[in-house]
Amino acid sequence: MKYLSRQCWLGLAMVVLTLSAQAQAEEFRVGFVNTDRIFREANTAKAAQAKLEQEFAKRDKELADQGNALKAASDKFEREAPTLSESQRVARQKQLVEQDRDFQRKRREFQEDLNSRKNEELQQVLERANKVVKQVAETEKYDVILQEAVYINPKHDITDKVIKALNGGGK
Repeated sequence: MKYLSRQCWLGLAMVVLTLSAQAQAEEFRVGFVNTDRIFREANTAKAAQAKLEQEFAKRDKELADQGNALKAASDKFEREAPTLSESQRVARQKQLVEQDRDFQRKRREFQEDLNSRKNEELQQVLERANKVVKQVAETEKYDVILQEAVYINPKHDITDKVIKALNGGGK
C-alpha cells in the first residue's frame, strides 16, 4: 500500500512537471501600442481634428480680430497719450483695460471649450482604437498589450497594424 501511494506520488509529480514544461514552452506574447501615433496618424483622429478646426474656426478668427483691434487701439493710445489731457488719458486707459479684460476672458472661455471638445473627440478615437487593439490581440493571440512603457523593443510594436485597421485596411 505504501508502495502504491509512492508510485501515485511519483506519477503526479511527473504530470505536474510535464504540464509545467508545456506551459513554459508556450510563448507569452506581448504587444505595444503608441497612442500618440494613433492620435497623429489614424484617419479617425485626423477627421476629429478637422472637425474641431471647422467647429472653432469662426470663434478663433473673431478672437484674432479682437486681439488685433486691441493691439491697434493700444498702439494708437501710446502715440496719442502725450497730447491727451489727463482725464482723456485716464478714460482711454480704463477703456483699454476693460477691453483687454474682456478679450482675456473670451480667450480663456474659447480655450476651455476647445479643450473640452478635443477631449471628447479624442475619447471617441481612443475607444475605437481600443476595440481594434482588442481585436488584433485576440486574432493574433497576444497575452497583453501595453499602451505606456519606458522602453519597448520595436518588434513588439503593433501600432501600424492598429492604424491600418482603424483606417479600414485591416478588417
